[in-house]
Amino acid sequence: MTRDSSAPVLVDAEADVLPSAAGTAARRALLAHPALLLAGIVLASLNMRAALASVSPLVSELARTYGLSSAASSLVTSVPVLFLGLGALVAPWLGRRFGAERVLLAALLLLGAGILVRILPSAAALYTGGVLVGTAIALLNVLMPGLIKRDFPDRAASMTSVYTGAMIAGATVVAASSVPLERALGGWRASLGVWSLLAVVAALAWLPQVIVARGRTGHEVRAAWAPAARPVNVWRSALAWQVTLFMGLQSLWTYVLIAWMPTIFTDHGMSRSAAGVVFAFNNLLQVVGAFAVPLLAGRMRGQRPLIVLVTSLVAAGYAGLIAAPVAGAWLWSALLGVGQGGAVGLALTLIVLRTGDAVTAARLSGMAQTVGYLLAAAGPLAAGALHQASGSWTLPLAVVLGVCATALGVGLLAARNRTV
Repeated sequence: MTRDSSAPVLVDAEADVLPSAAGTAARRALLAHPALLLAGIVLASLNMRAALASVSPLVSELARTYGLSSAASSLVTSVPVLFLGLGALVAPWLGRRFGAERVLLAALLLLGAGILVRILPSAAALYTGGVLVGTAIALLNVLMPGLIKRDFPDRAASMTSVYTGAMIAGATVVAASSVPLERALGGWRASLGVWSLLAVVAALAWLPQVIVARGRTGHEVRAAWAPAARPVNVWRSALAWQVTLFMGLQSLWTYVLIAWMPTIFTDHGMSRSAAGVVFAFNNLLQVVGAFAVPLLAGRMRGQRPLIVLVTSLVAAGYAGLIAAPVAGAWLWSALLGVGQGGAVGLALTLIVLRTGDAVTAARLSGMAQTVGYLLAAAGPLAAGALHQASGSWTLPLAVVLGVCATALGVGLLAARNRTV
């Protein structure tokens, strides 16, 4: 089958297929009443950082329980981030083989299981659960942009702001609740385990999407693209690599904070509960950046001013953590929060703005998140190792300032008005 490049055709982002007439009709009927789809996207997005943010305020308790060093403690957050990258390698293949809706449902169930494995009474289970959690979130991360590009092609930027905002809102609630839940429920295991219920609720909300998707399964026609319309090999595109590196570098500075921000504060004399509240405040303000920046990006031909804005905010926050971590904790958390949220929203928006169709968006999403999270996984581990070697947080935080400068350079290239 060949395609008239001037005719709009619904193509499944995860499968490179033309759906059956029945499948197309089912999809359009669902989009005519999108509340159910929006609920599924929002609930799935709430889970995309919650299981990671729940650990950070409890790292000192986990280390005390299992006798972990700083480097070993950093693995509690580094292992899931590593598998965010490794899981992203298989996400596109799973999407093509089984369909995005089924894989997203399976990912939510796997996430719930991973959270429960993580609280079993052994250090090995703690890390094994992290592997499952990271893999599950990777599937959600990679497939969501392509799904949004497919189902909301004219509102991709605004829908990106919705799901990134929900993702960060979930992390905010979890970060603020971790220590109070630990006290109320009698320990860190119950505090971590309760969030498996959020994954189960999201899985139930996603079931209707799987039912609709069955209208396509087994009835697709493989698309034989005309030469001029053949999907691009994103791995050979300089622009795709620029988007990917910005994704990775902003993820690195974010996961260093997810892993270590509360510990940085407590090491300088702040109480654990106060550090957890400041960390939650940081996550709360990320929602502001995550909602606002993608909306602004979608209205701009090029996004260079936004690259400068978000990297400058993050760099200022890190500099503040070096200069006066406790005295200026709320200010640094605010600067970092708006910058972090804006950066992740912008990184995800660049994936859809720098691509011309849902297929390429899904492929760039897989590339950016595979390479990006493999790069980001080094952040928490390297920061913990540098802290242990130097006995101070100054050196690891200064290294992240260098990461900010590098992100500014590649981000300015990725923000140019062109497509892969």
